[in-house]
Amino acid sequence: MLVSEREQLRDNIEAWVAQYGANRSSLIPVMSEVQQKYGHISEYVMQVVADILDIHPVEVDSVVSFYSFLGHKSKGRFIVRLCRTISCEMQEKDRVARQLENDLGIRFGETTPDGHFTLEWASCLGMCDQGPALLVNERIYTHVTPEKVHDILEECRGTFGVYRPNAQTMMNIQDTDTSEMTFTGVDGRDGLDKAMKMKPEGIVDAIGESGLKGRGGAGFPTSLKWKLAAEMDDEQKYVVCNADEGEPGTFKDRVILTDFPDLMFDGMTIASRAIGANKGIVYLRGEYMYLRASLEEKLVKRRQDGLLGSNVSGINGFDFDIEIRMGAGAYVCGEETALIESLEGQRGEPRNRPPFPVNTGFMGHPTIVNNVETFAWVPCILVKGSSWFKKIGTEKSTGLKLFSVSGDCEKQGVFEFPLGISIHDLLKEVGGEDAKAVQVGGAAGYCIPAGQFDRAISFEDVATGGSIIVFGPERDMLAVAKNFMEFFLDESCGQCTPCREGNLRLFEGIEMLEEGRCSMKYLKDLRQLGESMQVACKCGLGQASPCAFLSIIDNFNDEIMGRVSAAC
Repeated sequence: MLVSEREQLRDNIEAWVAQYGANRSSLIPVMSEVQQKYGHISEYVMQVVADILDIHPVEVDSVVSFYSFLGHKSKGRFIVRLCRTISCEMQEKDRVARQLENDLGIRFGETTPDGHFTLEWASCLGMCDQGPALLVNERIYTHVTPEKVHDILEECRGTFGVYRPNAQTMMNIQDTDTSEMTFTGVDGRDGLDKAMKMKPEGIVDAIGESGLKGRGGAGFPTSLKWKLAAEMDDEQKYVVCNADEGEPGTFKDRVILTDFPDLMFDGMTIASRAIGANKGIVYLRGEYMYLRASLEEKLVKRRQDGLLGSNVSGINGFDFDIEIRMGAGAYVCGEETALIESLEGQRGEPRNRPPFPVNTGFMGHPTIVNNVETFAWVPCILVKGSSWFKKIGTEKSTGLKLFSVSGDCEKQGVFEFPLGISIHDLLKEVGGEDAKAVQVGGAAGYCIPAGQFDRAISFEDVATGGSIIVFGPERDMLAVAKNFMEFFLDESCGQCTPCREGNLRLFEGIEMLEEGRCSMKYLKDLRQLGESMQVACKCGLGQASPCAFLSIIDNFNDEIMGRVSAAC
């Protein structure tokens, strides 16, 4: 690299640091800018960034090596990422993969000799209802077929423009036979106006009366989280929206971010009023980069309308603004403490708890982390009333919930159902009555066989963050288990031994089952290992990673044992 080029590179880095802040938390945004502009992160870049941020180059290298969207190896002008999770697998992504390799003349993980294309797998692109899905730089393609591959690549070689939304990749909201989605009939501004007339503790009480629990899957009471943060004596507090929707089979947040972002922003603003925060951050997954521009436009409009910035909604002294920060490709950052670590410019490794984010969160300050859907329900509850929300669902699982439905059913998309709905009734609504199994909760959830379809989808029975994957009569459930284990092998942060080593052993066991080499005794040993992982792993990812495997070997034992290998 010439001296002038190095000087220009340093100038660019200094400008990005000035944009994102001269502190460690700007590390990942700056590295992402370098990756996007130069195609890779060189040793020189790491030295310069380390010098500017006053950290060691080894720390920079550690972060770069952790995230899949960052790397030292030079990549092509166009990075082609094909989703390989189960919903796309069921829609023949393997044929698309073969055609990509044929047309590009390379294998996955390689770059074409002319430096134009890099071909990679993606863990999940959030387009499970419209697969197979393909992400090329910041543009998403859905319903990809082998026949379409050539045209997509030619478009890249020709004039590859900015992302142009098209209907099939944006809206896929399914109204049920009896009602339409609540979000379509609620003006979030009304909820915000109502909240601004309430005392902060009154807001917390109203959300508490509704019984709202976190819609990301954990089901922690929203009002309790807010109350604990509000009670902390700290002048600096944060409201963080977890938009790192990476669970295979889940795409409901994508629809909210696309079509109802103001509800989410209103919910964040209401939360800031409730706990006394002055800064909000949306942690948007890297695979949703194409949504960033439209979200930034919404934020600009809200500032112009007095809904963000100083004296929000005309309330003297109520200052609150929202910033969007991008993830860099790590499923584990959906865990709230790993997300905070990522925001602080660290590897996305979960923290030990306690302390909890509500007292020691982002940059050591009180922080609430809620997911996109949770924030969107807040203004709806204030507009329609806590009692409206509470009377829907069950006693312990109140309200409505968005479900991402994909797989072997007539209607795929986002549905709104009351919590407590039975799996049987949900399948009837989506045209999947002949299913032999349903995966509730994505890769981290449980595989429910047809004999248990009377079970309720609720926090007290079968809990879910929203993912519903339907498997028809002809699906090979061992292949399903293998796909999920491949996902966890790829996405485990490797921090704790039970997760790092345990998932590998479970995957090897699935391969033995495929080849007909697994004894019943060894299968019992694998079951014991999976159960140990559920209590020994450090975070929710590791604890949930054996769930699909365990439920499949329990419920489909007759299908997976005694297989005859194709080599026999």
